[in-house]
Amino acid sequence: MVHVRTTPPRPVEVAAVFPEVAPLARPAVRLHPRPGSPSVGDSSVGGPLLWPAGEPWPHCEEAHLHGDSGFRQSPAEVRLDRHARARRHEDPYGPSFTPEEEAALERKAAGLAERLDAGPPWPADRPVPLLPVAQLYLRDVPLLRPPAGADLLQVLWCPYDHEPDWKPATALFWRSAASVGDVLATPPEPSEANYPGYVPEPWLLAPEVVTEYPGSLDLSPESREAVGDRSRWQAAGVDLDDSYAEYPAEFYDAGLAEAPGWKVGGWPPWGRTDPYRLYCQVCEARMAPLLTIASFEWDGGTRGWAPREDRAAAHAAAHRAGLSPAQPTRVEVGSADNMQLYVCPASPEHPHADLIQ
Repeated sequence: MVHVRTTPPRPVEVAAVFPEVAPLARPAVRLHPRPGSPSVGDSSVGGPLLWPAGEPWPHCEEAHLHGDSGFRQSPAEVRLDRHARARRHEDPYGPSFTPEEEAALERKAAGLAERLDAGPPWPADRPVPLLPVAQLYLRDVPLLRPPAGADLLQVLWCPYDHEPDWKPATALFWRSAASVGDVLATPPEPSEANYPGYVPEPWLLAPEVVTEYPGSLDLSPESREAVGDRSRWQAAGVDLDDSYAEYPAEFYDAGLAEAPGWKVGGWPPWGRTDPYRLYCQVCEARMAPLLTIASFEWDGGTRGWAPREDRAAAHAAAHRAGLSPAQPTRVEVGSADNMQLYVCPASPEHPHADLIQ
């Protein structure tokens, strides 16, 4: 675990101003990925997995339309480029490698580049090894609700866009950490990625439980009207600043409803799309949010959610060459800000579902 991250108190107590919304409160775990060197025994984003040596590493068998992006770098090359940029700009949130790790990455990148120059078969011609996205231990994230006997969730994806939604194809694995004997030492990696934002930076986590409320799009018409009624805010003594005076529902969405960033549980952060209900393919139960994979931990509209420990960096000129504490994992989920993974509340062993928002 890394240093604690603490979300500042919300500027308004939602349940006090809108009692009708109070019953909709949900717990969520903000994961707060931050610099570190995770091991297989750690909860992490993009870190090594506690993967049994005798279990085949998952591969994507689908077609891969690489030609659309024009991007041809291996994950090792992506990480080295980030490291070089971080060193040039002395970025404290950039990747940090020991000399031995850096030399190993350079050797791997050089070997892959040589094979690419030699004209390897296109990814569509062979299965693609999946990349680790997240590893979450139940001890760190008690909201996981795994199947009986499991205490570990592992999420991987294929770093290529997939039709019809042009997003990475994800895979979830639940397992008991105690049942893993020998660990796979050197998992295979894809020879290239469709986009550098599909290569997560390996960071440790600082989980924090927060309380969330649904965004205005998830509210009933009556409650949606209430949070958009300026007189309700005035009656509660809430002084909206000029930027939200005419649109109080936007203030509610940005600062009071669902937390931005990587998280487990809570409410989905609808943005570019209206709420979209997903149902289990096996039992037809309505799927529940499991994991939010986020491009940013906060942005200009949600800066108030920046942890206290990162507030100075959030306001500093720390965005040179695209480096920012608001994007520690370097993940960019296509043209959207979030990718939401869902599980069946009746059985997490049923097929999962995902959605770009």
